[in-house]
Amino acid sequence: MLESTFQKQLIQTIKKRLPGCIVTKFKPDGITGFPDLIIFYNDRWALLEVKRDATASHQPNQDYWVNKLNDMSFAAFIYPENKEEVLDAMEEALC
Repeated sequence: MLESTFQKQLIQTIKKRLPGCIVTKFKPDGITGFPDLIIFYNDRWALLEVKRDATASHQPNQDYWVNKLNDMSFAAFIYPENKEEVLDAMEEALC
């Protein structure tokens, strides 16, 4: 599965699981490795770095940003193989 296809399906799934949330693709200017998606739900937020599968390579600084942002709220790498586990943890962190 292409990463873009998985990302599109993932956004739809998140919106169903967290009604009223805002999900957007994050395009930071000049921040290398920042996660792909930001999710706002009530007064909380989460970031997800989308990968096409568990073996997809990580770009420079992606691990740094996911770890740093997870310490602040919730951030994770997500791919088809861990989708349910990550979405369950994200939902728990946001609700």
